[in-house]
Amino acid sequence: MGVMSGPYVIRGSVSLPEAELMWRFSRSSGPGGQHVNTSDSQVELRFDLGATESLPQVWKERALQRLENRLVDGFVVVRASEHRSQWRNRETALVRLAALLAEATAPPPKPRRKTKIPRGINERRLREKKRRGETKRGRSGRDW
Repeated sequence: MGVMSGPYVIRGSVSLPEAELMWRFSRSSGPGGQHVNTSDSQVELRFDLGATESLPQVWKERALQRLENRLVDGFVVVRASEHRSQWRNRETALVRLAALLAEATAPPPKPRRKTKIPRGINERRLREKKRRGETKRGRSGRDW
């Protein structure tokens, strides 16, 4: 097996330090033949969001707030068991964690600024509505 392609960049120069990642392996459910009973291919990756020093303080607070429903004792937990190989499940879990943290630490979207509809556009819309109404009124057969 090759070496994992790390460190996993969250955004910019901020990445996940290998030392702060806790791995747990267990037997995965699903297909796999005779090999499945002996290999611990399911991966559980835990990252201590509350105690990490690798994230800027602002990002950390933002992530703690946005992920509060996902946290288990201050840890973000990601599981992966799609692949039959533990190595590929590790890669998948890391990618998922990095994506989750990138999304959780992203700056909030800029508030929407209201814009005024130009008067000409509004008048044109109302004229068109009036014309459609006249057309439809002309279709009723009451003046026969």
